[in-house]
Amino acid sequence: MSKQLDNQAMEILKKNDRGGYTIPTARLYPYQWNWDSAFVSLGFQTFDRERAWTELDLLLEGQWDNGMIPSIIFRSNDPDYFPGPSVWQTQDRMAQPPAIASTGISQPPVLASIVLSMVESGDRHDLNRAAKVLDNVLRYHQWYQDQRVSDTAGVIGTVHPWETGRDNCPEWELGLEAMKVDPDLDAYVRKDIEHANPDQRPSQEQYDKYVTIVKAGRELGWDQKALTNQGPFLMADPGIHFILLRANKDLLKVARLLQLSDQEQKLEQLIQQGVKATDYFWNEAIGAFTARNIATGEFSKGFSNASALCFYAGVGSNEQRSKTIDNMNRISSKVKYMMPSWDPDAEGFDPQRYWCGPVWPQMNYMISMGLEEQGYAVLANNIRRDMALLIQKSGFYECFNPVTGEGCIGTDFSWTAAIWLAWASPSRQQQAA
Repeated sequence: MSKQLDNQAMEILKKNDRGGYTIPTARLYPYQWNWDSAFVSLGFQTFDRERAWTELDLLLEGQWDNGMIPSIIFRSNDPDYFPGPSVWQTQDRMAQPPAIASTGISQPPVLASIVLSMVESGDRHDLNRAAKVLDNVLRYHQWYQDQRVSDTAGVIGTVHPWETGRDNCPEWELGLEAMKVDPDLDAYVRKDIEHANPDQRPSQEQYDKYVTIVKAGRELGWDQKALTNQGPFLMADPGIHFILLRANKDLLKVARLLQLSDQEQKLEQLIQQGVKATDYFWNEAIGAFTARNIATGEFSKGFSNASALCFYAGVGSNEQRSKTIDNMNRISSKVKYMMPSWDPDAEGFDPQRYWCGPVWPQMNYMISMGLEEQGYAVLANNIRRDMALLIQKSGFYECFNPVTGEGCIGTDFSWTAAIWLAWASPSRQQQAA
């Protein structure tokens, strides 16, 4: 069965290839997504390394002059997706528009970590390819520090739940409840609920607020610093924080291999800033790193799969790590498959609805990697095993019900295929042994 799934995963990546970049799945997500493409490259690495580099190169084609790599690169105007380029209007509103239409927000910056994986599993050619992209990736990391740190808090924030990649996680309700839907919002038709079960997607009220934030960005001319300080939504996300901190550490390894002393110095400074900001996310009330409303300082009230990424970033005191593990063990007793995206004991948990409970392949990959590196091998292996079992049971879905194992949302999903090939497949584990 493993070999059969290996072949199926490769075919999914090839089927979703759109000429050098890969869509997540047909119709529901018809464009190039930032962190999707990075994870997709992991899958291509296992059978076509040149194609893996092409994926990353085309992702960087969408980088803005200010360093941001947007969440979506619009290489067409597909009527099957909302909100598309005509809604974001990044090209029309910016004095120096990007060459390719895109959204006006970013996504979790896993790119550098994927570049390092290419270097570590490759040869001198891969290191040379990494040298060509390093400065652009570093500009992306610097963009977070320059444009997403508000005037009121010395921590990187996020201006939109979509920017976190965890769109409707109950963590964001703190920020969404504090904002109102713009009364002048243009009428629109959601396309996501035409291609997926509405019961598994964000609510209409949430979507109205998502689009309200997009409208605010347009009206600010997509001035990123202004959007951070003046936009209707601003929260601190442990997911972005931990992924960026890990990415800075991984990019530093590449810079050292290339003996780039100036870049090393900049990355060391970014790492110091990230480590210093980590305690901002510590929520003593539940014993975990959680999201936080920057305006009020209020913490979210549940453990998310992003909380478990502290190990991936290699941070946290012994006490903080111990309490995080306690939470993970508690959650493990509530579900059949780890790691659910939201706490089963917290308000808002729904095992079927997008980021309110389902298990996500790319998150499990990062969580397990971090646990293994930090000495929690048993839990790391259990999370990898559960991911393999879910795919074997239900196929290559976007995410999975942690209670029943049923697949949720999109089918023939690219990052699920990639994570299978690069990490979850028994074939891959045998090669690594």
